[in-house]
Amino acid sequence: MATAAAAAASKAGKEIVFEWEGKDRNGKIVRGEMRAGGEAMVSASLRRQGILVQKVKKRRMSGGRSIKQKDIAIFTRQLATMMRAGVPLLQSFDIVARGSTNPRVTKLLTDIRSDVETGTSLSAAFRKHPLYFDALYCNLVEAGEAAGILETLLDRLALYQEKTLELKAKIKSALIYPIAVLVVAFVVVAVIMIFVIPAFKEVFTSFGADLPAPTLFVMAVSDIFVSYWWLIFGSIGFFLYFFFQTWKRSENMQRTMDRLMLRLPIFGDLLNKSAVARWTRTLSTMFAAGVPLVEALDSVGGASGNAVYKDATEQIQKDVSTGTALTTAMQSSGVFPVMVLQMAAIGEESGALDQMLGKAAEFYENEVDEAVKGLSSLIEPLIIVVLGTLIGGIVVSMYLPIFKLGAVV
Repeated sequence: MATAAAAAASKAGKEIVFEWEGKDRNGKIVRGEMRAGGEAMVSASLRRQGILVQKVKKRRMSGGRSIKQKDIAIFTRQLATMMRAGVPLLQSFDIVARGSTNPRVTKLLTDIRSDVETGTSLSAAFRKHPLYFDALYCNLVEAGEAAGILETLLDRLALYQEKTLELKAKIKSALIYPIAVLVVAFVVVAVIMIFVIPAFKEVFTSFGADLPAPTLFVMAVSDIFVSYWWLIFGSIGFFLYFFFQTWKRSENMQRTMDRLMLRLPIFGDLLNKSAVARWTRTLSTMFAAGVPLVEALDSVGGASGNAVYKDATEQIQKDVSTGTALTTAMQSSGVFPVMVLQMAAIGEESGALDQMLGKAAEFYENEVDEAVKGLSSLIEPLIIVVLGTLIGGIVVSMYLPIFKLGAVV
C-alpha cells in the first residue's frame, strides 16, 4: 500500500502542463491547458469531454515573478465577473490562466483547475495552496459553494481584497516617504564626512590657529567616519537585518513592536485606524457570507495585521462562544473606538451587523485616506527643517574658520 502511494506521488510529481486545441461537439474551435502525465492522458481526457483533439503540446514554462497578493485579487475579480456572466467554472479558469502575464500565476490556476476537473471542490483546491489563499479566502469560497452563491461570494471577496490592498498601499506611502528621505540624508552626510570634510581639514591645519568648537566636533566625527566607515555601515546593516529577521520570526517581538507602533505620536493613530478598518471590513465580509460569528472571528484577528487586535479578537471569540454579546466582548477588549462599538450595537439590535460593520469600515478607510494626506503635509516641512538643520549645521561649522580667516592670518 505504501508502495502504491509512493508511486502515485511520484506520478503526480511528473505531471506537466499541456496546451491543447480541438473542436467541441458543435464544431467550434476550443483551446485550453491541462496538467497530466503525458499527451495520451490529455487526449483521453478531452475525448471523454466530447472534444475532437487536433493539437497537444507541452507548455514552455519560464520563471516569472513571484505571485503577489495583487495577482490573487485580480484573479478573484476576473473569476467573479465571468461567473456572474454565466461562464462555466472550468472555462473561467482557462480564460484567466491564458490572460495572465505571469507564468507562475498561470501554473497555479492550471493546477487548481486540474483539481476541480477531477472532482475536488473549489475551496479544497484552494486549500492546497495556503501560501496564496488564506483561511479567510477558503472559508468564504466554501460558504459560497455550500449556499450555491459562489459568484456572489467571489464578488464580495474581490471587493474585500481590493479594499485591503488599497489600504495597505496608503499606509506604505505614508511610511516609506520619511524613511526614504532619512536614508538619503544619512548617505549624503556620510559622503560629506568621508570625502568633503577631510579636504577642509587639510586647509584648516595649515592655518596653525585654534579652530571653533563646532568645527572641531564636525572634524572629529569625520575622522570616525573615515577610519571606521566599514564598521559603521556593516553594523547598521547587520542590526537592521537582525532586527527585521527577529521581528519576522519571533511572535514576542511582533507583539512588542505592534504595541509600540500603535503608540507612536504621529503614526500610531494612522495604524490604529487602519487596523480597525481591516478588522471591521473582514468581519463584515465573513458575516455577510453567512459564516457563523464564532467561526468568522477565527480569520478576523490575523486579517487586522496587528498582534494587539489579534489577541483582542481571540478573547472576543472566547467571550462570544460563551454567550456574551459581540458589542460587550468588543468593549471589554478596550481596543475599539466608541463609534465602532455603537455601530456594532446597532447592527446586533437591528439584525444588520454586516451592513453596520461595512459602514464602519468605509468610515475608517476614509479616515485613513485623510490621515495620510494630513501626514504628508505635516512630514514634508518637518523633514525640511531636520535636513536643513543637519546639513546647514555642518556647512556653517566648516565655514566658521573661513569667516575668521582675516584674524588668523
